[in-house]
Order: sequence, then structure tokens, then C-alpha cells
Amino acid sequence: MDWTFAAAGLVTGFLVGLTGTGGGALMTPILTLLLGVPPLAAVSTDLVTSVVMKPFAVLVHLRQHTIRWRIALWLCVGSVPAAFVGAMVDGLLRSARVDGILRILLGAALLLAVASTVVRMYLDLRKRPENPGVEPEAAVAPGRLVLIGVVVGFIVGVTSVGSGSLVMVTLLLMYPRLSAGRLVGTDLAQALPLVASAALGHLFFGEVHFGLVAGLLVGSIPGAVIGALLSSRAPSRVIRVTLAVVLLASGLSLLGLAALTTLIVVAVAALIAATAWFLLARTTHSAAANEKTTVPSKGRELL
Repeated sequence: MDWTFAAAGLVTGFLVGLTGTGGGALMTPILTLLLGVPPLAAVSTDLVTSVVMKPFAVLVHLRQHTIRWRIALWLCVGSVPAAFVGAMVDGLLRSARVDGILRILLGAALLLAVASTVVRMYLDLRKRPENPGVEPEAAVAPGRLVLIGVVVGFIVGVTSVGSGSLVMVTLLLMYPRLSAGRLVGTDLAQALPLVASAALGHLFFGEVHFGLVAGLLVGSIPGAVIGALLSSRAPSRVIRVTLAVVLLASGLSLLGLAALTTLIVVAVAALIAATAWFLLARTTHSAAANEKTTVPSKGRELL
């Protein structure tokens, strides 16, 4: 047993359970850049590991009722067959150039998602808090969801990246008023059959190292359960901040930034985000407190 792989699985599993993203976008670069696994073997091994790990996180969200099944179902209608086709294309006609282009585009998309997530958090802090017990019903758009599923499924089949990150970005844009817990639960639910389809393709056409799968699962299964428990109970703002950090790390790694440089940039960005969030939340809280104290005094003056 190589405990390095177990540790990598623990970190990745925790992030997947907590944010719904970070599986392929983090695990594949870790396997290839840090642990020396060949690219095709890394993609295949990552997908098979995810198939076994993600049901544990989905089960947690299922018990917490934080899955929007209609959204997940329509995504799967497009993504499942497209993922198998992508895996077949990847195994038979693998092209380092095409794979590199896809990763650059995906990395740029993730960095754009970081910007949109930060803007969304800022707007949430600026507006008055709504009743936390009331959540609007999400309108389902089957055509758009199926099309998104096809695109994401093919990319996942080719690169193993995107089953969580790309769909989470889409869900954030299409359903901004859904709580973070429901976004994560829905994302994980749709990702399970998608990843299973891609993994099946890689079992036939890829290069799965089952010894590595076993080592990764030792850490990833408990990590995914712990992360899912936290995501179904933690405040939405905490999850969104973590999601932004994970997406930033994933995007930078996909764009080819060195591991140490990525770590430094993410650490600095997380520190800046935490400081800005604290100052803005403090200002907003002070403004709300002042409003509560001034309104009664005006009422007494009128009397």
C-alpha cells in the first residue's frame, strides 16, 4: 500500500463531497504531474476510482434530500452516451494536441467560473438575507440540459475532467438561487452515471491500474463521505468560497501552471477572499444593525 495515493484520494474525495467538483480536474494532474502516472492510465484510473467513490457522497445527499432529480436526469440523458463515445475516441484516436486544446479551454472556463462565483457571493452579501426556509422551485429546461450533458459528457470521456466542475458551473449560472447544498447534491447525482459510462469506455479502450484504484479508494471514500456531510449542512457561503478556491486550483493546473506556483496563487487568493469576505460581511452587518436602531426612533418622532 502506497499511502501517498491514499492521501491524494482523501484530499480529492473530501473536495468532491464538499463542492461536487475537483475529481478529475485535480486527481488527474496529481497522478500525472506529482506521482508520475502516464496520462492515459491516470485518466482511466481516475474515472474508475470516481465510480466507486461518488455513490457514497450521493447516498449522503440522498438522505439529506438535497438532490434535484429532474435536473440530474435530463443532464444524464445527454451525458451518458456522449461520455462513452468520448472514451472510445480517446482510446482509439488519442491525440495529445486535441487533449491539450481541450484542457486549455476547460481551464479558461473554470477561471471564468471563479469570477462569476466571486461576483455572485458579493451580490449575496450586499442584498438583504431572505427567509432561509424558502427556496424557489427550479425551472427545468430539458433541451438545454440535454445539450449541456452531451458537451460535458464527451469532454469527460476524453479527458476525465468536467463531470463535476463543468456541470457545477452550468448549474451556478442556470440556477443561481438554489442553495449550495442542493447544487452539490444535484451535481454529484448526475455525475455518477456520467462517470460510470466514461469508465466503462476506458475499461475497454483505456489503461486502468487497479492497484492504484485500490490505493486511491482507501482515502477517497471516507473523504467523500465527510465532505458530503459537511456540504449538506454547512452554510451556502462557506461552500461557495471553497468551490471558488477549488475551481481556481483546477483551472490553473489545467492551464499548465507548475504545482508549487498553483499552490502559492491559490493560497494568496484564498487569503484575499477570506479577508474581503470578512470586511464586507462586517460592513453589511453594521449597516443592518444601524437600520434596525434608526427605524424605531423615527417612528417615535412621528408619534
